[in-house]
Amino acid sequence: MADPRGFITTPREVAERRPVEERVNDWNEVYPGGPGRALLPIISEQAGRCMDCGIPFCHDGCPLGNLIPEWNDLVWRDDWNEAIDRLHATNNFPEFTGRLCPAPCETSCVVGINRDPVTIKNVEVSIIDRAWEWRNVRPEPPEWLTGKTVAVIGSGPAGLAAAQQLTRAGHTVAVYERDDKPGGLLRYGIPEFKMEKVHVERRIDQMRKEGTVFRCAVEVGGVGVTDKLTGSQLTDRYDAVVLAIGATVRRDLPAPGRELGGIHQAMDFLPQANRVALGEEVPDQIVATDKDVVIIGGGDTGADCLGTSIRQGARSVTSLEIMPQPGEERPENQPWPTYPMIYRVASAHEEGGERTYSVSTKEFIGDDDGNVAGLRIVEVEMVDGSFQEVPGSERTIPAQLVLFAMGFTGPQQEGLVEQLGVDLDERGNIRRDRSYMSSVPGVFVAGDAGRGQSLIVWAIAEGRSAAAGVDAFLSGADSRLPRPINPDDRPLVV
Repeated sequence: MADPRGFITTPREVAERRPVEERVNDWNEVYPGGPGRALLPIISEQAGRCMDCGIPFCHDGCPLGNLIPEWNDLVWRDDWNEAIDRLHATNNFPEFTGRLCPAPCETSCVVGINRDPVTIKNVEVSIIDRAWEWRNVRPEPPEWLTGKTVAVIGSGPAGLAAAQQLTRAGHTVAVYERDDKPGGLLRYGIPEFKMEKVHVERRIDQMRKEGTVFRCAVEVGGVGVTDKLTGSQLTDRYDAVVLAIGATVRRDLPAPGRELGGIHQAMDFLPQANRVALGEEVPDQIVATDKDVVIIGGGDTGADCLGTSIRQGARSVTSLEIMPQPGEERPENQPWPTYPMIYRVASAHEEGGERTYSVSTKEFIGDDDGNVAGLRIVEVEMVDGSFQEVPGSERTIPAQLVLFAMGFTGPQQEGLVEQLGVDLDERGNIRRDRSYMSSVPGVFVAGDAGRGQSLIVWAIAEGRSAAAGVDAFLSGADSRLPRPINPDDRPLVV
């Protein structure tokens, strides 16, 4: 193990973020020089807090099965070259998870039973950021080609992971993306201040050098920006297909006044802001400048909308959440090693805005021009398993911009899914068997399209696992590619 007494003698410590008054005036990551560099002065001691416990429950908390005690020990011993090898053994893109994953590994850390857990996520991002800086991340092209072709539809984390694994196994892989550049939500859904897009660009460059082909601006199953490809053409052209199209059907709020101007989905607002932050011109951009902004939904997407609105110069930002405010301590009904619902403060929450819990929107109020001017909200409480309004608690709050950040219900069915004729489960996700294959032979499913809305770490694990299923299908034998999870695996709950 690393420091035998590290978890006793060394307190948990995280990197300092840039001052709020500085970072809200730009779109750079909130850590000076990026999190990996900001963590370097403290990360070896933090890695030394790992107990190397007999049963590392962090492995179970992480669906990738990351070899966490191993690379904690290697960082503590200053063996960064071996650390990145052990990290890449289970995770294709640790710079993504090290920035964006909520770290279920940490809530299942054995140290966390009676003291603060190891900063696993910070060690991870330190390893990969240092590896990129030292040019220790190189293309890994296959030694030989199988002659088999695979189409991966969607270039989010699940699609990228599946594509990289299959390319390295020797298959010829083309990734189709309907946006103009690859990356999916990693590129256009995640603000720059959480992850600068250089991290996406250099992984795409690595994958291209390994042999993966990217075909962007193609709406497979529909009319694309520059091209189109039907489901039948896809299956005729390729030996196998991986659907990594995500869960893109957005939740809506059909309250009175929903048709008013100024009410938008978060995923209409955030991609535009990302493009502008990267220097692109966006006609008719949705902006928060000088507006009272209301964000409906209190999760990560809501926090992204908050930080973006503040940087655009919003007059005020209010986040609404129908659930009650969580406590700061782990609830008794969510014991270790489960992932608890506790009060969390993202970097955007430090920057401003008001978080309002236990409220429901009753009506959107408009002005004389047909635009939203306010919301009529009411406090709610849980009674016999359902939300009930609290009498006399109605009030109106101003809003000239309303953003829905309420999550997604499943994959888009119109177009490719319908054309392929794949079966759906009772929740509208694409049904797959133990090998990640759908009801159509040769068509596989990875990520949120089959699992439902989930975390980035589960998406990468699904991409790696689906790649093993595709490889076995194409080779007619057991695959040697890793398979970290099964399609029906779920996070540990009580």
